[in-house]
Amino acid sequence: MHASKLVRSPSLIGRKQSNKGQKNFGKRIDLIGANLRGADLRGADLRGCLLIAADVTKADLRAADLIGADFRDANLSGADLTGSIFLTQEQLNAANGDKKTKLSSSLIRPSHWQEIKGTK
Repeated sequence: MHASKLVRSPSLIGRKQSNKGQKNFGKRIDLIGANLRGADLRGADLRGCLLIAADVTKADLRAADLIGADFRDANLSGADLTGSIFLTQEQLNAANGDKKTKLSSSLIRPSHWQEIKGTK
């Protein structure tokens, strides 16, 4: 999915008009070390959020707006990041994850991400 399609999508256009039902965490919200394990963050506005060392294990971040989110040392193991908006390779490189972390095809799994114990 390309950003241009996402920007034109009704869900994002509606975001500008109304935040009804939107998970809006605002700008530069401090979620440092937060336990977001298994959280449903689909479509959440996480722009500029500080997620340093946060546990985002098995969280659903599909279609979440991640522009400027700080994932340094965050645990993304098993998280679903497919279709997330504005996620960069640099953000992934700063985080931790594993083979079960789901990524969009345009992103590369960082080499420092650990294999899941007991699998090959």
